[in-house]
This record gives sequence, structure tokens and C-alpha cells, in this order.
Amino acid sequence: MNAVTPADAELTAAERDRILAKAALFSPPPVTTADGRRDLVGLSREELVQELAALGEKPFRAKQLWHWIYHQGVTDFDRMSSIAAPLRARLAERFVIARPEAATVQTSRDGTRKFLFRFRDAQQVETVYIPDPEEDRGAVCISTQVGCTLSCRFCHTGTQKLVRNLGAAEIVGQFMAARDSYGEWPSPKDDKPRLLSTIVVMGMGEPLYNYENTAKALRIVMDGEGIGLSRRRITLSTSGVVPMMDRCGEELGVNLAVSLHAVTDELRNEIVPLNRKYPIAELLAACRRYPGASNARRITFEYVMLRGINDSEAEARELVRLLHGLPAKVNLIPFNPWPGSPYQTSTYEQTAKFAAILNEAGYSSPIRRPRGRDILAACGQLKTESERERKAAG
Repeated sequence: MNAVTPADAELTAAERDRILAKAALFSPPPVTTADGRRDLVGLSREELVQELAALGEKPFRAKQLWHWIYHQGVTDFDRMSSIAAPLRARLAERFVIARPEAATVQTSRDGTRKFLFRFRDAQQVETVYIPDPEEDRGAVCISTQVGCTLSCRFCHTGTQKLVRNLGAAEIVGQFMAARDSYGEWPSPKDDKPRLLSTIVVMGMGEPLYNYENTAKALRIVMDGEGIGLSRRRITLSTSGVVPMMDRCGEELGVNLAVSLHAVTDELRNEIVPLNRKYPIAELLAACRRYPGASNARRITFEYVMLRGINDSEAEARELVRLLHGLPAKVNLIPFNPWPGSPYQTSTYEQTAKFAAILNEAGYSSPIRRPRGRDILAACGQLKTESERERKAAG
């Protein structure tokens, strides 16, 4: 573990405040419909209690509503059989239980399903369900921002400018709408298999630049009386927003994935521009501090394989050196081409050599099989259709 000095802690706190203040500039729109009704999805338990108290209702009503919304997946108050009809009518007058609209749904040849979700202000994001090829389970890859500020050179999403952050309702709503699509309500209990078994916060945007909304959504997802996914089944991916990584570890304790992609600051500055602010040494120090990291809960390092750029055997050996002593695994990701991308995919032979060096050093380094390439749903390919359509029309 790397200790943090008081001076470092003060600097980190100041930087964290700056990040949160900037996030506020990209706040999502109000969670109300055109007719003024409040969306109950995305409210914390405490907020739900407050909303019902304003109607003169006791706190147990909030518990009932929570069960119907997040365990049963109900969107119609009339289906809430444990609540008397007069109260159901009052709730329907003041509230909605909404989902993002699925503007398009595409299913790949390999079973991967991509949703283009549209929100009340017509902004859109993409969400992907990736089924396990061997078992009846899979991961939902959710987005946290409309667009992205990071401009990673190999990533299609990074070519779309940041429009705004998603609210907690819009983040958790992606998972709930994906569940609707697969009919997986009520929430399966832990002893039953789940088709939508894990969440990876790896879609559009940098989740730690929208920390408050992302954290609120994940707390809802982890609540045992609702959706009930454990923190071990949630992985948050960051490009290395170091000041927020400590807070994420302390408050959420979900699995951490880090988009590394290079072993020198010179190259990472070029392909992951965030590195100019938080270089590799600072990033890895934050990883070493991350609570709960152990051989049972390793930090995942994402490494996209770019031919002739970052895929040499010397770079593999340097990666081993950098990760020394960290409970880590490395996901080697074949670069997924997109129109206009400046890179080529590493050959399988070179990727296999890279993996062998990591494996021999004791680091699990699976070569990820690209999923959903035929519908631009693979890693680094997400970019909303509306953005593509606007360019085509221009």
C-alpha cells in the first residue's frame, strides 16, 4: 500500500472538489415529465421516504414502493397489489416509474445486444448486453455520459464531444430496461442464476467524471431489497481519474478496471491524453491504495493491442515490472476498428507473445474475444447513432 501524505491528501481533496464542480456544469435535466410528474427511479431510499412523507404517508410505504420498482420491475402503479387503490391513484397523479426509450435494438450474430436509449431531452447513449458464450449469464455494459471528454485516440466514443452527464435514473434505467428486454423480473435471488449477472461501467463516458450520479445509481443496484447485485458483480472502469479513485474505493468498493494501454508516459500521453494530468506512476499508486484489492479481487488493467504501437515484447516485460506486487490481471483487447480510425489491430501471433510474457510472470492475461463487432458494439466502438446520422446528413 502507498501511504498518502497530509499535503498529498489536501491536494487530492482540492482536485476532487474541482472535478465535482466541473461535473455540475454538465448536470442532467430535471427528473420530471412534461406534465410535471416526478420520476421515482433514481431516488435514494431517503428521498423516496421524503416524497411519500409529503403525501402524508409513513416510511413503510417507501419500502413497498422500492420492492415493486426494483425487485418486481413494475412500471404501472395499478399492478402494486399491496398498496390500496386510492393511494395508487394518488401516486400515479404525482409520479412515474420510467425507463429510457429503446430507439433501436440490434442483436449481433454472436448474441450481443446493443440498445440505443433515448432520454426525455432526446439525448441518446448506447448500452450493450454481452452474453457469456458458455453459460446462461452475461454482462450489461452501461454508459454514464452522453459523449466523452477524454479523446483517447483509439476509441470511437472519444470522438464524440461530451454533451452532458447522465442522472442516476438514466444510469440505473439502462440496466432495468435491458432486464425488461430479457424478461428477467422479479430480481433473481443470489442462489438462482441471473441472465444479466454483472454490470460493467465501461460504456460511453468516464464514470469518475460523473461520480455522484454513478455512485447513486450503483448504490441502488446493490441494495439487497431491490436489484440486489453484489459489489463483486460490478466493475467500474476508469481511464485514471486518480483523485476520485480513492473515494470510489472507500464508498462503493466495486471492482476496479483501469484503461492503461501503454507502459510509458510518452506513449500514454498521446493515446490517453488524461495521462498528462495523472501520469502512470500516480495512477499505479492509486491502484495500490485501492481498498479490497487482493488476489481474490484483482484490479483489471485494460490494454488495447495496437499493431506496432504498444504491442512489443519489450513493452510486455515493462508492464510486468510496473505491475510488480499488485494483485492484477490484464485484459488484452484486440483493437476494434471503426471508420477513420488511425490504428490497426495487432496480429494474433504478436498478441499471444505479449500474453505469454505476462502469464509467465504470474499475471492472468486473457485475450478478449471481440463481441458484437458486426453491430459496432465491441470495446471502443460505441458512439450514438444520432451522432453518426447527423454527420451523414451534413
